[in-house]
Formats: sequence, structure tokens, C-alpha cells
Amino acid sequence: MRATERSTWRNRDVWAISLSAFFADTGYQSVLAGFPLLLVLVLHEPVWEFGLASALSYGGGALFSLAGARIGDRIGHRRLALIGNLMIPLLSLSALPSSPAAAVALLCAGWWARNLRTPSRRVMLVEAVPRETDRNSAFGFLHALDVGGGALAGFYVLAAVLEGVALRWIFLVTVGPLLLSTLALSRAQTGRGARSTSEPAPRAADPRGDRPPPVLPGARPLLAAAALYGFSYYSVGFPVLTLAQKGHHLAYGIGAFLVFQGVSAATGYLLGSRLSSGLAARFTNLGLLGYLSSGVGSALLAAAYAADLGTAPLMLGVALLGFALGVVETLEPALMSVLRPGQRAGRAFGALGAARSLGLVVANLALGLLYGLGPAWSYGYAASVALIAAAVVLWAVPTVRAYRPSAE
Repeated sequence: MRATERSTWRNRDVWAISLSAFFADTGYQSVLAGFPLLLVLVLHEPVWEFGLASALSYGGGALFSLAGARIGDRIGHRRLALIGNLMIPLLSLSALPSSPAAAVALLCAGWWARNLRTPSRRVMLVEAVPRETDRNSAFGFLHALDVGGGALAGFYVLAAVLEGVALRWIFLVTVGPLLLSTLALSRAQTGRGARSTSEPAPRAADPRGDRPPPVLPGARPLLAAAALYGFSYYSVGFPVLTLAQKGHHLAYGIGAFLVFQGVSAATGYLLGSRLSSGLAARFTNLGLLGYLSSGVGSALLAAAYAADLGTAPLMLGVALLGFALGVVETLEPALMSVLRPGQRAGRAFGALGAARSLGLVVANLALGLLYGLGPAWSYGYAASVALIAAAVVLWAVPTVRAYRPSAE
């Protein structure tokens, strides 16, 4: 039975898309792990400037997510995903200039390219997995390889830092896996269709007949909760800085990054196929295991830092954040693929990415400014907003549970 289920969704396209994610994260997550250290500890810029840099990258990323969803509809999602993927290595060059502004500009350009292609990559995965009940597993598998690449990036950066390798060389090496990511993505065959700009989108047929699939309730609460989660979901660079400063060595910061990525990858892989595929159950799991866990993780970071408990409780808080992200990255896109099916999926994924990115603008600006008062203030703010996100998505559970499609 297990082999039959696996063969249903773990096909060539799913493997190609997921391996592309693995190589992409191996590349750009190495840069994300080292960039706060570069900006704050090497170039000696204040922490608020790192918050501003993160806000610029995520804020611009919101616009690129929305644009990517629409452009992908026009030219084909596979083509746009490949174009965006090819431009991500711009961030690998961010350690070359001595100017902080130039470094931030290159980081933003590469990150915006990543956001441009993300909705299209999700559409490609949905097309590769027609059965809605298999999408938890497929998105969990994608996230596992995605963040698994990030965990490998953490090992790479940690080893390089311990060997005394300069950050500019650490960053430049990431061009290799990013090019492999594009090569892997080119092996996927889904997402080739494009919609004419002069014709309305065709309505996807329901598998039970000729009717289009229904638009289910819950998309707006999901987008609102995703934005609120974004308000609480700061760059992992902040815990990297906190652990590096608390442990008095760069290796502690990279270790925090590694814990975050490793736990997140394991969560996506192990829980993806075990989380219920029911709509109300997915909302409940997203609220409790995703957003609420994120709030608890941030609260633990705030309490551990304020009480000066050392690095171990801080690492536990980072692990909880990684667990929460694994749940969120599995359930948010799986839910949206059901709530906005067929031709609506591309723009729905664009809106989901934009909602998250707009929240991230506020989160990173807030944490960058509050960090000057003390890290506990920053993480306390994030914990509060994550709890509100959990409340919003749990509020929608009775609505989606009561929904009954009209029989015709």
C-alpha cells in the first residue's frame, strides 16, 4: 500500500522540482546564513541596517510574487520559474563589494528573483500531483528537500567559518549549486501551458464531471493569517546574530542556522504525509502546530535571553521556530491549492507569497529597531503576533467545517 501511495505522487516531475529546491537552498541559504555576520560583524553596520536590508528584500519580494503569478499565467509557469532561478546567483556576489549598500542591493536582486519564480514552481508541483489528498505529502517532500538543502548549507558555512575561509569565497561557491538547481528544474515538464492575454482563463474541469472545481471558503482568513505570521516571522539572521553574540563565536550563530534548517526539513518530510488532508483539520494543524508553535519558539528566545539562561534554551527556541516553519510551508500551499483550484492557483500562490512577504517587511523592520532595546523585546513582539495569527486561522475552522458544496 505504501509503495502504491508513493508512486501516485512521487513522480519524475515532483523529484525534479524538489531537487531543484534542494540545490537552490544549498546555494542561497549559505548566503542568508552568512549575510548578517558580513553586514554587522565584518562591515560593522548596526543591527537595524540588517533589519532594513531584510525588509527591503522581503518587501520587494511581495511585489515580485504577485507579478510572477501573473507573468507565469501569460508565458507559462515553467518558463518563468527557469528565468527567475537563473537570476538567483546575483545574491552570491553580495560579499564582493566593500560598500554595504551594494551588498544589500545584490542580496535583494537575487531574493526578488527567487520570489518571482516561487508561485510558478508551486503551480508546477500542483500540476504534477493531480490528487488533492496527495498534496500534503508532495509539499512536505518539497519542503524537506528545500530546507534539507538549507541544512547542508549550514554545515558548509560552519565548516568554512571554522577553517577561517573569507565570507566572499563562501558566497561565491554558492553559484555552483544554484546553477544545478536550474538544471534540475529544467527536467520538469509541468507548467508549460500559457494563457492568452486576450482570452479569459479556461475553467478547470472537476474530476467528477464537467463542472469547474468549487471555490471553497477560507482563502481570505488564510491570507490574513499568512500575513500575520509574516509579521512575526523574522529573518533567521536575527537568531544567528543572537547566538553568535551570546556564544562569543561565529560558529554558535551558524549552529543556530543549522538547527533551524535541520528541524524544519525533518518536520516537512516526517509530518507531510501524516497530517490530515481534511480541510478543517488542516486549518487546525496550521494554527496549533504552525503559528502557535512559532509564537512559543519566539517567546522562549525572549525569556531565555532576558534571564541569561545560556545558549541551550536559545537553541531550543530556534528548533521550535524550525518545526513551525516545516508545518506552515507544508500546509499553507496545500490548503491554497484546494481553496483556489485550477486556473486560480497561480494567482492564489502569488497572493500567498505576497501576504507573507509584506508581513516580513514589518517583522524585520520591527525586530531591527527593537533589537537596539534588547533582543528580548524583538522576540517578545514576534511571539505576540504569531499568537494572533494562530487565533485568526483557528477562527476560520468552524466556517470551513460547516461548508457543504451544493449538490446539483
